[in-house]
Amino acid sequence: MRRISRLTPPALLGAAALVLLTGCLGSSDSGSGDQDANRNAEATKVELTIGANSVKGGKNSAGATFTQDVLIPKFVEAQKAKGVDVTVKFQGDGSDDEVYKQKLSLDLSNKSGPDLINIDGIWVGEFAQAGYIKPLTDTVGDAAKVDEWDGWKQIPESVQQLGMFEGRRYGVPGGTDGRVIYFNKKLFQQAGLPADWQPKSWADIIAAGQALKKLPGVTPIQLNGGTAMGEATTMQGVLPMLVGTGATINTDGKWLGNSAQIREVLDFYKQIYGSGLGDPVLQREAKGRDKSFAEFAANKIGILFEGDYFWRSVVEPKEGVAKMADRDTAVGYALIPASKPGAGVKGQDFVSMSGGGATAINPNTKFPQQAWELLQFMNSAEMVEAGLDGAAKITQRTDVNAKVLAGDPMLNFVATKVLPITQYRPGLAEYPRISAALQQATADVVGGKSVDDAGKAYETAVEAAAGGKDKVTTN
Repeated sequence: MRRISRLTPPALLGAAALVLLTGCLGSSDSGSGDQDANRNAEATKVELTIGANSVKGGKNSAGATFTQDVLIPKFVEAQKAKGVDVTVKFQGDGSDDEVYKQKLSLDLSNKSGPDLINIDGIWVGEFAQAGYIKPLTDTVGDAAKVDEWDGWKQIPESVQQLGMFEGRRYGVPGGTDGRVIYFNKKLFQQAGLPADWQPKSWADIIAAGQALKKLPGVTPIQLNGGTAMGEATTMQGVLPMLVGTGATINTDGKWLGNSAQIREVLDFYKQIYGSGLGDPVLQREAKGRDKSFAEFAANKIGILFEGDYFWRSVVEPKEGVAKMADRDTAVGYALIPASKPGAGVKGQDFVSMSGGGATAINPNTKFPQQAWELLQFMNSAEMVEAGLDGAAKITQRTDVNAKVLAGDPMLNFVATKVLPITQYRPGLAEYPRISAALQQATADVVGGKSVDDAGKAYETAVEAAAGGKDKVTTN
């Protein structure tokens, strides 16, 4: 599985953990995007297909199991009570995400594919621009019916961006996550730093790193950098820092080039890796991210930028990949500050980045009204909670989060403090290449190049990735 799966694992998308796969519209390929959105609205015999990049006993097994054993039977039962005989088919597999993306794109371009499709948030804009998906109000045909769904009130506006493009809703978001700063309280105590540390600027982070540097055998700061860590560099490192300067990587359709904000981010990397506050070798190792997890758990890293995945799956005391028996008392967490107070996007003092997916309705479905009912049903409080199967994970719904995260202060912190201020990656086709350029820029700085040289090389790469200078801005 790609390393990005740690950032936006489909199995964590709650009741909407239904990812990408070929299927059939209803049970035939007779659907047409030109048909009326109310087609078959009064049908009493309905067939729908849910495609998923999951399979029982294999990839995203929990999502497949929930869909087949709980979600589908519950929906069929609810429809039967309304006098509708509905058959919902689940077609699962477990291939690489990019392979599914290609299959899904081919199906949608041929006006086929499953009735409900879950796509990564970074694909929404790309699919929308290609005409593969349409705004929900177009597919369902009734803006009031879509916009007045009571579920929207439980999904923060920031999280709704996962399923939006150019201000229009294309899908309902699934579960999400958030990035924070983790710190080792034991090391902080040894360095004379507070147990309730909350930096208010990048300068505060550097100052804490300098205090930690006095401890023998301790790497003060781990901020993912370089190309070996792939998308983890972009999502845990560059983009949270970038929105902390007040900029986003794409604005009004243009990609950010060698701007003052990009250079500010690269300079922050230079302050960390050019002065011994970070370990540059770790950023170049193939398993560098995993090694950073182990070092943090072994009390050898003081400050680490990561998502909530780190808390619930890495240093989790019983099942984590780098278990910390004393996690709940030894690991602190704080909001990521803007470069200076008020300097973040929207004038924010604190910032974050999140990932996730959204479930959309295939515009070619034979049963758009029933598909909308299924989409609402799978994102209801009951089904979202049921999809967790007792686990404490962040969902798209505030009401569910308030209930299931009450016993986990850290995840509740993300749900209540981070999600309202978070940002998402742009869902555009060029993004992966832009991300690679950002990773290389940090690799250049970590490797010793000047910020100016790294910025210039980045600009050249971005222009190539974006398709020309006219697609890039430095403002």
